[in-house]
Amino acid sequence: MIDTRTHGILDYATGALLLAAPYLFGFATGGIEQWLPQLLGAMTIAMSLFTDYELSISRAIPLRVHLGMDMVSGALLAVSPWLFGFAGLIWWPHLLVGLVEIVVPMLTRRTPARMV
Repeated sequence: MIDTRTHGILDYATGALLLAAPYLFGFATGGIEQWLPQLLGAMTIAMSLFTDYELSISRAIPLRVHLGMDMVSGALLAVSPWLFGFAGLIWWPHLLVGLVEIVVPMLTRRTPARMV
């Protein structure tokens, strides 16, 4: 199981990766293939700042809601190359990060360590 502190670290790292990925992997074209991961990355960071776990500044979002949103955004990211028709340009970062965003919440403890 992944503890919630580690999950928080992964959240911030994933958010930063999604913001930078279009530039790192050469798909900063101004289209949906660029802005969807960047939007989801910004949302991941924002949501993490307000989730009820160790690495947030506020405890407004219950952890279970956060984990559910991780899975929904991961699913959208994973299917986005085919859903929005840009798989011919780029697909692997979207699919890979999307699948990770689906699996990690399934492996994360549902209670922060301070509450155990």
